[in-house]
Amino acid sequence: MPKTKCAIIGSGNIGTDLMIKIRETSAHLELAVVIGIDPESEGLARARSLGIATSHDGIDGARMLPEWQEVRIVFDATSAKAHAYHNDICRMDGKYMVDLTPAAIGPYCVPVVNMEDHLDQQNVNMVTCGGQATIPMVYAVRRVSQALPYAEIVASVSSRSAGPGTRANLDEFTRTTKKGVEVIGGAKRGKAIIILNPAEPPMIMRDTVYTLSEGAEETEIAESVAAMVQEVQAYVPGYRLKQEVQFERFGHNSPLNIPGYGMFSGVKTSIFLEVEGAGHYLPPYAGNLDIMTSAGLATAERLAIKHFGAAA
Repeated sequence: MPKTKCAIIGSGNIGTDLMIKIRETSAHLELAVVIGIDPESEGLARARSLGIATSHDGIDGARMLPEWQEVRIVFDATSAKAHAYHNDICRMDGKYMVDLTPAAIGPYCVPVVNMEDHLDQQNVNMVTCGGQATIPMVYAVRRVSQALPYAEIVASVSSRSAGPGTRANLDEFTRTTKKGVEVIGGAKRGKAIIILNPAEPPMIMRDTVYTLSEGAEETEIAESVAAMVQEVQAYVPGYRLKQEVQFERFGHNSPLNIPGYGMFSGVKTSIFLEVEGAGHYLPPYAGNLDIMTSAGLATAERLAIKHFGAAA
């Protein structure tokens, strides 16, 4: 069965990592075009060395390439601002989009939670690297609870792994991740914080998830979290708990007062994660690249299987 041809818009850290992943690991996708705006970028140079068609004139230049006509799935690894234009072009040209920016034009997609719900959509949004790492944990708590009044995530990544596109998207990162925590994770209220850590040597990606839940026992939550970690590891092997899940219970005789919510009785859960990258492009400290590109690749492969006859 022939592979489904795809293109990547963006030749920075995310796009280059994704290019290597597709070339080295994908059973269903063939990378036909890599698109950038800097003719001297390392990503475009690497693509050319591999015999992949390139454009340094953005998506408009790519449309002039004969290879563009055969592309069925397009990854966008640029910026939230640029994605709106890219999506308009791809919609007009009849191509599916996997959006790795925080633009959130299409529905949010976290593979282990809701990927199958959105495979008929022309555009699916992969939230953010922090969202891909933490939303599965929020959902793991929510699925065994009666209610999840609040969830907060803190994503800490090495500043070395944050390229210009990531830095330009920091405001969109916090807004999109917060909404993803609510829409996909199931929290009534969410909060998201990102930290670009300048430590040398670079630190591995670390994520902390705090939830306040009602109607679940600590053992149920711990089991649900452990099961979800294994599900994520199916496509991100370096995803793991840093330490055991921690709990604090607030009884009716000593409730917690949450501003904007009121008095809370239930369980506070603290989940500590780290994500080690596969090292396809940047070294393993760049788990933020790995979890984002791995999630996008997993989603695109399911699109290829469903819509273009790729063998399951």
